[in-house]
Amino acid sequence: MRLILITGGAGFIGSHTAELLLARGYRVRILDSLQPRVHPHGWPSYLPAEAERLQGDVRVPADLARALEGVDAVIHLAAYQDYMPDYSTFLHVNTVGPALLYEIVAARRLPVRKVVVASSQAVYGEGEYVCAEHGSCWPQARSAEQLDRGDWEVRCPVCAAPMQPVLLTEGRVQPHTPYGISKYAAELVSLNLGRMLGIPTVNLRYSIVQGPRNSFYNAYSGICRIFTLRLLHGQPPVCYEDGQQRRDYVSVLDVARANVLVLEDSRADFRVFNVAGQKATTVLEYAQLLIRLTGAAVEPMLTGEFRFGDTRHTVSSGAALAELGWRPEVPLEQFVADYLAWVRAQPAVGDFFTAATDAMRQARVLRRARRP
Repeated sequence: MRLILITGGAGFIGSHTAELLLARGYRVRILDSLQPRVHPHGWPSYLPAEAERLQGDVRVPADLARALEGVDAVIHLAAYQDYMPDYSTFLHVNTVGPALLYEIVAARRLPVRKVVVASSQAVYGEGEYVCAEHGSCWPQARSAEQLDRGDWEVRCPVCAAPMQPVLLTEGRVQPHTPYGISKYAAELVSLNLGRMLGIPTVNLRYSIVQGPRNSFYNAYSGICRIFTLRLLHGQPPVCYEDGQQRRDYVSVLDVARANVLVLEDSRADFRVFNVAGQKATTVLEYAQLLIRLTGAAVEPMLTGEFRFGDTRHTVSSGAALAELGWRPEVPLEQFVADYLAWVRAQPAVGDFFTAATDAMRQARVLRRARRP
């Protein structure tokens, strides 16, 4: 394989993956729509000069067909991620895009030899929990009524006692958000069409990816960008719920390595892998880390607000990918510090978070509990 297409390649995961591929002797072509919310100034300056650039949309047949000409393999990263209730956009971008890719490959009999598709930890929903008395279960998303009274924990459906989360493994999914549903649909599309057409396909379920080049223009999602923007504008980070939600975070550099590993390793073919971080970290711990790194004289704020649809605890196991030789190498403190340094080096880092927060409140995505 010599020419690799990266869809969504102007993003921070795509650009780091492109650099790694180029360093390993591949040729790289990038297809990106340059969505204004992420890339308001067009092609970002950090993209490697050696990479070919095509502006286009993975939902547009002519754009995708042009990008696929002469390609040996595809790393499909193009996606729509947000918290606003434009539900159909998630499916149009995240599911139709991969389906169209295989459709064009089949119709034109293109010699694509492998496809790697970016999925997400969001496919698990709340995941698996254990009740001390009644054992394990896969609970539904917490209801608006429960969250509205400030009851944050996932509770046993039998006895209503708080349950403990289990590390997420690849065996079962239960998405409940439009983003998670669209990503799991993309997995089904890509793996099954890949088998049908004889094209080795791999899906990677990323945990929360962090690091330099993560666009700060979209302030609707992304704990690092939101907290960083607030702190650099003299405002404390706001932790939703009680700040005790557990997450695992992974460096974009480690994600790029995972992308290239499964591209090159046939043992990954037709499989799904978590790309997980090193440890569970609470939102409050994350806020305190950023406060320390910025040197700000503030404390995290707990306002009793919650983002409807969020999972309570989401921490993945990376054991399956470790069997192929991958492990996360960059510690949390380092990639958070690297992101902070990158943001500080950018010109005119504006207050992008206030309008985004107001928009989420108006859309009833962000709500305040009556009794936090």
